[in-house]
Amino acid sequence: LAGSPSLDRPAIRRQPRAPRQPAGAREARGATNGVRNPGLKLVLFAALCALPLLGALQSLGAGLPWVLPLYLAASLLGLLLYWLDKRSAQGGGRRIPENTLHLVELAGGWPGALLAQQFLRHKTRKASYQTVFWLIVAAHQAFWLDWLLLDGAYIARHLPLFVQ
Repeated sequence: LAGSPSLDRPAIRRQPRAPRQPAGAREARGATNGVRNPGLKLVLFAALCALPLLGALQSLGAGLPWVLPLYLAASLLGLLLYWLDKRSAQGGGRRIPENTLHLVELAGGWPGALLAQQFLRHKTRKASYQTVFWLIVAAHQAFWLDWLLLDGAYIARHLPLFVQ
């Protein structure tokens, strides 16, 4: 029995690794290490950030100097949280709740979260998560469209808490 496998030995408790595929096989399936279609995604990212940037710049003149720093700080926080969550997921540690990530995105951190999703390849496949994420992005776009083109008329009429 001295040579028989023991359940206490670490080699038996570990999951077997999947066989490693050559780099050419991964690229043929489209799984590269970098961002897929970087040019197109950069154009889309710039287009999505255009309205919030224009709105934040206009808000400087309207006496609201905190809007642009809020977007920048929330984006950096979002990027950091995604990185920490990815690291925890890989290490089997405690994960950051999705509601926390969504709250940071809602507070203006969606640009950093979008960058983190692409560069870290994290939270890109879960449909329920992506649905909420893109609803948050759409809400920000709608808010800035109203602010810039309609002088906040929709917000003033339907969401009086934001106007006071």
